[in-house]
Amino acid sequence: MDFDEKQSFGFGRNAMIAKVTRFSWSPFLFLITLIAILSFQITTKTIYPIKIAFSSTSKTGVSADTRTSCVGFFRELPERKAVMSIREFGGVGDGKTSNTETFRKAIRYLQRFRESGGAQLNVPKGRWVTGSFNLTSNFTLFLEEGAVILGSQDPKEWPIIEPLPSYGRGRERLGGRHISLVHGDGLTNVVITGNNGTIDGQGKMWWELWWNRTLEHTRGHLVELMNSNNILIANLTFCNAPFWTIHPVYCSNVVVKDMTILAPLKAPNTDGIDPDSSTNVCIEDCYIESGDDLVAVKSGWDQYGIKMARPSSNIVVRRVSGTTPTCSGVGIGSEMSGGIFNITIEDLHVWDSAAGVRIKTDNGRGGYIANITISNVTMERVKVPIRFSRGSNDHPDEGWDPKAVPVVKGISIRNVVSFNSTKAPVLEGIEDAPFGGICMKNVSLLGVVSSLSWHCEFVSGFADEFRDSVCTGCFQRPVCVEQIMKLVGLITRGTALRNAHLGIQLSPNHRENKGSITYTKRIQENLIEGTFSSIPGSITCTKGMLGNSL
Repeated sequence: MDFDEKQSFGFGRNAMIAKVTRFSWSPFLFLITLIAILSFQITTKTIYPIKIAFSSTSKTGVSADTRTSCVGFFRELPERKAVMSIREFGGVGDGKTSNTETFRKAIRYLQRFRESGGAQLNVPKGRWVTGSFNLTSNFTLFLEEGAVILGSQDPKEWPIIEPLPSYGRGRERLGGRHISLVHGDGLTNVVITGNNGTIDGQGKMWWELWWNRTLEHTRGHLVELMNSNNILIANLTFCNAPFWTIHPVYCSNVVVKDMTILAPLKAPNTDGIDPDSSTNVCIEDCYIESGDDLVAVKSGWDQYGIKMARPSSNIVVRRVSGTTPTCSGVGIGSEMSGGIFNITIEDLHVWDSAAGVRIKTDNGRGGYIANITISNVTMERVKVPIRFSRGSNDHPDEGWDPKAVPVVKGISIRNVVSFNSTKAPVLEGIEDAPFGGICMKNVSLLGVVSSLSWHCEFVSGFADEFRDSVCTGCFQRPVCVEQIMKLVGLITRGTALRNAHLGIQLSPNHRENKGSITYTKRIQENLIEGTFSSIPGSITCTKGMLGNSL
């Protein structure tokens, strides 16, 4: 090969290498660009975090939380076909400009995509003042990081709507009620979520109307969805609700998870989450500070709830924590006239509160509360750890029926620890409708003062054996009072007890214990009214309070 040929070959080889080198950069640059575009779309245009929350492994291979979750309550949705920003409709996030008409206009426009995969409205960083607006079906409201929706301070931007039929009137005032800030009626497949954005009801104006007794109509909730199905509310902060914060009513398949809900501890009636006449509801992994119940399960008010007969059922409250100085961690009732059944409350952590778990009802309510399971509850400095109460004397109008008494039965409470409670549990049933089938297991009250006393009235419990940590043997014979007396070890009046048909066998050691137990009267077979003294330092039930043996 001569020099010219070598030059020609060398040039050709170098050209080939150069060509190959240039060619190899193209797909690499294309891949980098594609990843950047996809990353931008995922963070601003999709509901990607929802998919992680509801699948064991996401489409990207990222494993989700393996703890027990709300899987099955909410049907996963396809990616929204239309994604737009509130800015595209003229929204101004300066904390002053009213965006009420902007939100309403945006949602009216996005309704057109309901039948083709739905739409998503993004709210970017900023402070977006607005009055009430209605959502639509197959719709996602997505609040980006730093986005704050502020409730308007003009009451006229919270219009008056009809009262709920199961209440017959506004909960606080006769007649209609203010609509919620975020509202929906008759919807399907609705998501309210984001990257920890905030909806702030700016409720102080409404609280002052209540305090000053100048409120003309019942305050609006922060978020209320009615007659709706397949709802997800997740990964946001809700604060300063005028009234109840989240209120799904007449709904099914509702999930509320990973929420932070805040209100001043003296703000009136600022319940956290109130499922009402709804079924298949899952509430989990939420932190709540409020001026009322953290979670309250409801189902209508007196004769109106009885007439509608729309129960709350199949509800799970799991891994909820928080504080409320005036009310309870989880409450059942008192508006329960449509019935409440199949409720599971587990892994609850409550501190500095008036009550841990509370079942509340009254004469006139009618309805029923049945099959309630409460387990794994930790309380710190809770005034009354467990409370069954009556006598709220709270009725919608003169049409309530005093003979309409509720039925309460099948309440299982187990694995409860309370530190530094100031009072013992209060178990008060109703004379004409005693609470039955109460079962408690492994309940510990630690650090109580010596003056602490149990109060048990018009209730009965059943317990002999336990299997698989469930009170499967609880429903055999009534021994409610017996077990509490064994628990405290303070029995002084054996004669009255023997005549109560409770099958109690007293030993001399019972009479030797310090303290006293006092009975005010005999009620009827299996029911005793009385107060019970406590053991200073701790009260621990390891086998079955209201049961046969410790």
